[in-house]
Amino acid sequence: MPLMSSEMPRRAALLLLAAAPAACTSPNPILYVLAPVPGTILTGAPRNVALRAISLARYLERSQIVRSSEGYRLDVLSNEWWGEPLDALMNRILVQELAQRLPGSTVYADNGAISMPPDATVEINLQRFDLDHTGAVLLLAQVAVRGHPTAERGISLTVRPSDQTTSALVAAMSTAVGRLADAIAALLVGQ
Repeated sequence: MPLMSSEMPRRAALLLLAAAPAACTSPNPILYVLAPVPGTILTGAPRNVALRAISLARYLERSQIVRSSEGYRLDVLSNEWWGEPLDALMNRILVQELAQRLPGSTVYADNGAISMPPDATVEINLQRFDLDHTGAVLLLAQVAVRGHPTAERGISLTVRPSDQTTSALVAAMSTAVGRLADAIAALLVGQ
C-alpha cells in the first residue's frame, strides 16, 4: 500500500529523532597514566614499608586531568582523563618507585591484598598537582613517616613540561612523582 503524503514527513522526522542521540555523543576520552621514574638506590631503610592510601585535595578527585588551579579558576581537560583514579594511580606508581629506590625493603600499599606488620608507614597529603602561573607542574605535599624512623616534611616540587601538550604535562607530572619518591626514600633512610 503506498504511503500517504502526510506520512512521509512524519517518518522522516522519526528517523531524524532516532539518529539524533548518536550524533550528540562525544568521542571517547583519551586516557593517561603516570609512568614510574627510576631514582637513586639507597640503603638503610626499614625492612617493611607500608604506603597508606594517598589523600588528595578534593579538586583533584575527578576523572579529568586538572591542568591548572591558578587565578581562582579550575582549568580541567574535558576529554583527557586519568586511566584510573589519581589517588590509586599515584599509590601504585609510588610503591614501584620506592621499591626500586629501596631494594633492601619490601614496599607495599597498605590497602592492597598483601599485609604484614610494617616497620614504617608513609602517609601523604597531596595538596596541589597542576600547572602554576609560570607553566610548571607544581606538586605540593605533606609527607609523614611513622615508625622507625619518624619524620614529617612539607615538599614542594616544580617540573617544567617540554611543551603545551597533555602528553608533556603527564610526563612532567611523572617526573614530579619520581622526585617525591626520592624525597620519601631519603626520609625512610633518615636523611
